[in-house]
Amino acid sequence: MAIAIRSTVAIAALLLSGAAFAQSAKLGAIEVSDAWSRETPPTAAVGGGFMTLKNTGKTDDALIAIKADVSKTVELHTHIMEGGVARMRAVPKIPVAAGGSTELKPGSFHVMFIDLKAPLKPGTKIPATLVFEKAGEVKVDFVVEAFGARRTAPAHKH
Repeated sequence: MAIAIRSTVAIAALLLSGAAFAQSAKLGAIEVSDAWSRETPPTAAVGGGFMTLKNTGKTDDALIAIKADVSKTVELHTHIMEGGVARMRAVPKIPVAAGGSTELKPGSFHVMFIDLKAPLKPGTKIPATLVFEKAGEVKVDFVVEAFGARRTAPAHKH
């Protein structure tokens, strides 16, 4: 009985952390892993998206767009320092070097879902299509984690 309860608690903890839902996809030489987002307050107009992009090929590529119905607009962003203040800026693309990887994370490259149609709720998924300069398009789901989540490494290795 105690083992069953501990197992149930462990499974619930994994589910709440989003680790059991870590999303991945592959498109040619491009591997997308650990796509996630954060819960938003009811009045929030924007949300963020994060993931790791790996390029196993011999040619550089770049994420150039994301399509998603969760918001009116979806943009690629980065953080820059201006006069000692961190600011977000839209970027035309996010590079993924041949044989390398690029992590989209809080405080760095990320996706911005702008003019959300509804709040992002923990445990839900945001279906999206990533568009790469050379590899083309791949579908992925961003898993929404609880408010305040700030992961800097994948919760689950694939």
